[in-house]
Amino acid sequence: MSLSRRTLLAASLATLPALAAGKAVAQVEGQWRAVTGDNGQPIPNTRLPGELASEIGALRGVTWLGPREASVTLYEFFDYNCPWCRAAARDLDDLVKGNPDLRLGLVNNPILSVQSAQAAKVALAVQRTGGSSATARLYGALLGPGTSGRIDGPRALEAASRLGHDRAAIEQAADSDEVREALTAQMRLAANLGLHATPSYVVGTSALLGYPGPKSLARVLSSVAECDEIACAS
Repeated sequence: MSLSRRTLLAASLATLPALAAGKAVAQVEGQWRAVTGDNGQPIPNTRLPGELASEIGALRGVTWLGPREASVTLYEFFDYNCPWCRAAARDLDDLVKGNPDLRLGLVNNPILSVQSAQAAKVALAVQRTGGSSATARLYGALLGPGTSGRIDGPRALEAASRLGHDRAAIEQAADSDEVREALTAQMRLAANLGLHATPSYVVGTSALLGYPGPKSLARVLSSVAECDEIACAS
């Protein structure tokens, strides 16, 4: 089946409303721990159910950066059309390179638009055929420095093609049941965790709702390494 605009649109529309209708189990306002972003504003955060948080690493289609044996694992749930996700993408590579004991997992959560879901399906198709390294390159091509504008399925396909992937093969994989099920599982878990902001971050059993900025995120990771909490008691 061809991954046409019509096909992508229909498949995405079938997925997004059903997930949006599900009741999130961890919706929060306020803070579990006192965490301040780089702009001086409080960053909403919450404690997550451990049994749900532990499911993230088992999701199909997570894009991994950093060493497998790292002692701290950070997950970013992102949307390709989220401006803060674009800002974060420009910092996360430096964060991983500067922290050899950090592993980053990128999880699709395209809640902002049908076009975002289209791009996520293309990325998952690249993940299926080329693994995390190939998907990380696509992520950088779509959200890295110098990028701008709306990202949809055709644009993601074009970016994948420029990176050397067979466009027809990626189209076919993106329209597969395997990719659809992987994306549905990622979005369903994000909803069940109450990750209603993009980007959102999960480390251990804590979640940050929104991008705190590179300095704040580095402080959070330092606290996790020191006391296993996103903010240590003073």
